[in-house]
Amino acid sequence: MKDVEFVAGDSSDKTMLILQSLLCVLREKNLLTRADIENLCDKVQASAADHAQNPLPCCDASALAAANEMGKIGDYIGRRYGGKHRRN
Repeated sequence: MKDVEFVAGDSSDKTMLILQSLLCVLREKNLLTRADIENLCDKVQASAADHAQNPLPCCDASALAAANEMGKIGDYIGRRYGGKHRRN
């Protein structure tokens, strides 16, 4: 996961590393498809864009950071493992 950057001293580094690794393992074992990851990216971005309607509210800055990070993870996994994009 060389393409994903962490902020030094961030308390969520451990959690983020575990979740990124879990997504990679699930994709590697074909339990998640590239389309699944694209859908997840869209859900995170939608939560960040419509913060007021989110059933699990969080601060705007965290939601935007999560959407940005999920985009990076999705791009990395797509390049690394390939697979078909979702159908529109």
